[in-house]
Amino acid sequence: MTNYQNIVVLTGAGISAESGLSTFRGDDGLWENHRLEDVATPEAFRRDPELVHRFYNMRRANLGTVRPNPAHKALARLEQEHDGEVLVITQNIDDLHERGGSRNILHMHGELLKVHCRSCAEVFDWSGDIDETVECPDCGVIPSLRPHIVWFGEMPFCMYEIDEALRSCDLFVSIGTSGNVYPAAGFVAQVSAMGRARSIELNLEPSEGVSLFNEARQGPASKLVPEFVERLLAGEA
Repeated sequence: MTNYQNIVVLTGAGISAESGLSTFRGDDGLWENHRLEDVATPEAFRRDPELVHRFYNMRRANLGTVRPNPAHKALARLEQEHDGEVLVITQNIDDLHERGGSRNILHMHGELLKVHCRSCAEVFDWSGDIDETVECPDCGVIPSLRPHIVWFGEMPFCMYEIDEALRSCDLFVSIGTSGNVYPAAGFVAQVSAMGRARSIELNLEPSEGVSLFNEARQGPASKLVPEFVERLLAGEA
């Protein structure tokens, strides 16, 4: 049995990288060979929607070629076996947590396998391609659909729910995050300021905010997370 009741886990690109998905931004400032300004801003979509659609169509297709890794599966095990609450807040737009078995997930940056209508605001599950000729299944407007992704300059999803979860948790775990993308990078400071939760970072290398955590461990997520979950469920972490 764990020593905690409400566990909040924040995950970033590092946990999905071990499944073969590229991290958000490479050392060269590109995202899968594209400038962020060309594919990840509202201005880019207004300027060249077809380019943005092609980029996300490619990412959507690539998602089918990767599988959840032991870190995703370990978090699902924690949710299933813990007798309290476990919430995964992910910055990732892939579905690897879901396919790994987790069910209590908040996608703060959106989901690659969803689109929403700019006209009626309805959200739809979507696994195929889209372009500006596709009509909204609900209101029929053309063009209307866009990736259900939070781009730079847009407000992340689920911030009220996230704030409530951070206020009530007694263990905060950050996995595979760089610590330089806000607001997620500020979660550990928020938890620390309240002084009631332990915070742990599991990362390949120390994040920019590592000094704010009570404890930090370095290594691959696929190794660290299963080991941590095993100890947590045994009441040893």
